[in-house]
Amino acid sequence: MILINSVDFQGVAKSFKMIPITQDCPYVECIFSVNDKILAVITRIMKQSYHMVPKLDDNGDPIYVKNVKARANGKQIKEERRLVDTFSEFYIITPEEIKGFIKSFAVNAKEFDYDSIIDGAMEEEEDPKKNLFVPEKPAIVKEMPKA
Repeated sequence: MILINSVDFQGVAKSFKMIPITQDCPYVECIFSVNDKILAVITRIMKQSYHMVPKLDDNGDPIYVKNVKARANGKQIKEERRLVDTFSEFYIITPEEIKGFIKSFAVNAKEFDYDSIIDGAMEEEEDPKKNLFVPEKPAIVKEMPKA
C-alpha cells in the first residue's frame, strides 16, 4: 500500500489514506479520521449485511412518501431493507497500533509525514462543553423557562 495526502471524512482537516499498489493487497483502502482519531481499514473480504435503500418505481426513480411527517427519520422517499454485499472493515484506535500498521504495510512510510497528522489529532483533546449548544436569553424575554 502507498500513503497519500487526503482530507478527513468531513472534508475539513488534513489527513491521509493508504491505497493498494498491487492486486494481491488484502485491503481496499485505509482512511485516517482526524475527528474520530481512528484508522479505518477496509478489507477485500465481502460480507452480507442489511441496508436501507431507496424504493424505486419501474423507471428507476425513487418513490416519494405522500405524508413526510409520518416518517420518523424525516426522509421524503420510501426505503426498503435489502441484503447487500459490502467490504468488511475494522478500526485501529491507539496511536501505537496505527503507526505499527502503517510501518508494516506502507511502502513509503519512511518518506511520508504521517506522524504529525496522527500526533496532531491525538493532542486535540476536546472540551466536552465545546459542542454544547446553550441558548442565550433574548432581550425581549424576561425569564427563561425551567427545564
